Amino acid sequence: MTFTSHMDAAMAEAIAAGGRGEVPVGAVIVGPQGVVSKAGNRTRELNDPTAHAEVLAIRAACQVLGQERLSGYDLYVTLEPCPMCAAAISNARIGRLYYGASDPKSGGVAQGPRVFSHAQCHHKPEVYDGIGAAASEALIRDFFANRRI
Repeated sequence: MTFTSHMDAAMAEAIAAGGRGEVPVGAVIVGPQGVVSKAGNRTRELNDPTAHAEVLAIRAACQVLGQERLSGYDLYVTLEPCPMCAAAISNARIGRLYYGASDPKSGGVAQGPRVFSHAQCHHKPEVYDGIGAAASEALIRDFFANRRI
């Protein structure tokens, strides 16, 4: 079996989110049938602090599949998930998490609270970091640099 990354699709969602004035983060959920859902951040657009790309992609995938769990599905996201998103990933039982850039300020997987390492975490996905990290880091860095002008 050959590994196929879907980080380009997540990056396209991140770029679209940045174009809407959102923090440029994108997420894609993939299963045996291929891409099930895609989303970019929409917190400002929806006036919803939980409308992170990961949460929106999980909600959409569960809706499409008619189930609350995503066992055997992969999540690609351009930025290390925050603690809220890491908890949602665990609760959805995502099989594998692939993320691009690390987030030293707000991350919840390898930084900060490290949600998956807690005894209270009921499910820990396989985690692969650094997938397309340079492009993700540049996108976020440029987004915030342009906001400071």
